Amino acid sequence: MFKNTYTWSKTATAAAVVLTAAAVLAATPGVASALSAPLSCARIATHFDLARHQTPENIALAPDGSAYVTFAAARQDARITPGGSTRILATLPAPADGGVHTPVLGFALTTGIVRAHDGTLYFLYATGTSELTGLWRLRPGGTPQRIAALPAAGLPNGLALDPRTRSLYVTDSVLGTISSVPTTGGTPRTWSAAPELASTGFLGANGLKIQGGALWVTNLDQGTVLRIPVLRDGRVGRVQTWATGLAGIDDFVFTGHGDQILAALNGPGEVALVQPDGAHSTVLTAADGLQNPTSIALRGDTAYVLSAAYVTAKDPNLLLAHLNG
Repeated sequence: MFKNTYTWSKTATAAAVVLTAAAVLAATPGVASALSAPLSCARIATHFDLARHQTPENIALAPDGSAYVTFAAARQDARITPGGSTRILATLPAPADGGVHTPVLGFALTTGIVRAHDGTLYFLYATGTSELTGLWRLRPGGTPQRIAALPAAGLPNGLALDPRTRSLYVTDSVLGTISSVPTTGGTPRTWSAAPELASTGFLGANGLKIQGGALWVTNLDQGTVLRIPVLRDGRVGRVQTWATGLAGIDDFVFTGHGDQILAALNGPGEVALVQPDGAHSTVLTAADGLQNPTSIALRGDTAYVLSAAYVTAKDPNLLLAHLNG
């Protein structure tokens, strides 16, 4: 995630200025499409309304073809129908200070989202206030409620659900931690505070997935993908740096071919294919419609890529592409 200093704040932080400059350089005119195997047939399926702060941050898919997204700056959860229409499910209460004390970014935002088998949505909200920052739940047809408070000094970001243990895992991009919370809610437990999760000045631990008995985590500042085994007693194993050199990496998804992933590179405006040995190549670029991609998910052979346009401030959208093989 990146701060759009024009839309949400007239006073840019030093980190945002640096990232904006990097993104502008990465998105210079003439960028060629990198659409290549295993992706094909990329198209923009839905355009979101930037005037309504519809900056899509994270995505969870449902069996009926719907996609559930968080609109970061609007503080909302929404459902995108298979036909591409958008329905707002919930708008989170604004903090009394307007969100200006949200760490690093300076605006309140909804971030990670997951969907349980019964249709319950779990999502994160960062406000810089102890009253609202935390893990929230939205049951079908219900209203959102906070089920676990998270540190106001942090920025909860990535979210993963382990249905086997009925646990939720949360990355904090400012504090450089992973916490665990039961799906029933309660007091979070710091699961890992490994140095590999730390930021180097902006945002650290970010995207989060569970596969093969391990948590997989991206670090935006360090451009890395980490694999952290979950031991039999639930404790943290030794952190393994699985891939490097992925500048601006945000969220990611496993392709179904072992440990191969597709990763959203926010600042450069690209999607990268990362092989099990850590080697990576660019498979989508701004020429394909990407504008600060934040999240990526997979249903069958269709990849869903969200672009928030945090820096480009032009066209937040949902891109679909076919995953071959």
